[in-house]
Amino acid sequence: MTSTVETGPTPVVAEHTAMHREAGEGGASVARFLSRNAQALAELGALLRADPPALVVTCARGSSDHAATYGKYLVETLCGVPVASAAPSVASVYATRMERMNALVIAVSQSGRSPDLLRTVESYKAAGARVVALVNVEDSPLAALADTVLPLSAGPETSVAATKSFIASLTGLAAIAAHWSEDQALLTALNDLPAQLEAAFDLDWTTVADTLVQARNLFVIGRGYSFGVAQEAALKMKETSALHAEAFSSAEVRHGPMAIINDGFPLLGFATSDDAGDDVRAAAAEFASRGAAVHLADASDGDSHPPTIRSHPAIEPILMIQSFYRMVNTVSLRRGLNPDQPPHLRKVTETR
Repeated sequence: MTSTVETGPTPVVAEHTAMHREAGEGGASVARFLSRNAQALAELGALLRADPPALVVTCARGSSDHAATYGKYLVETLCGVPVASAAPSVASVYATRMERMNALVIAVSQSGRSPDLLRTVESYKAAGARVVALVNVEDSPLAALADTVLPLSAGPETSVAATKSFIASLTGLAAIAAHWSEDQALLTALNDLPAQLEAAFDLDWTTVADTLVQARNLFVIGRGYSFGVAQEAALKMKETSALHAEAFSSAEVRHGPMAIINDGFPLLGFATSDDAGDDVRAAAAEFASRGAAVHLADASDGDSHPPTIRSHPAIEPILMIQSFYRMVNTVSLRRGLNPDQPPHLRKVTETR
């Protein structure tokens, strides 16, 4: 169904943006990633079981760092190994030399050429860490540094707002954890993911868009596997729609942030079908009781508003963010903006 958005003298068709087109390629991107990397993932899983690291370190910026947050929960819950996020400034600004370590570094990047990310990976590799790169540009400097390269296979992404590459990054992290832990339920769910992403992109989140078009602030909440996509959703609202949005764990949002809630304050929740989702549901109910305008993507409820798709709890957030991307593209246009070219931003941020 084609939707026309009035943003000025000339109506804009939402489906004509690069963001809409590229987000809609999420399912195909995931299918390519899983097919192309099947052997490398199996080999990596066997290696990690035979010689497990004492620590996993993620290295990423922006949307890729939100994917890394998702990966942290997966590795810690499925593999039992602690995960820390690298602070790139330690290498790029302070030039600190790392001590020898038994660590796995997972670097996540679209371009694979951000200078501070490269310096960080070089520092850890010099200290003896094994490096795995999830990267969309296969001939990038990051790929050249890695011991194992897992091409995201998302294809060119022209919109400044990352979509299909983020979905492929989430999938890559889920696949690493699934092969490492030999979690058959998650491996099966990954095989079903491309088709489910196609269905998720067609879900109608218009009720959320209607609330956010006139909003000035937004809270986005998740917990566990869904916290990383809550972070990503908040970033995309700021990036594409100039809407101030903040992400919180449902375990934290009841503290200081609750104090600013008033009638009509918008909240978007991502609730998976597991125990972590129960806490998101409870927090959303508390917000609603205080008059907030709550929209809860609830994988445990077949009639949730907005709708979502039930799957393995680790896969549900990937499906939710796919639906969200289509909705935020429309919000951006309805707010008179161009989601493909946000002001003051460019595709690759070369932080030093």
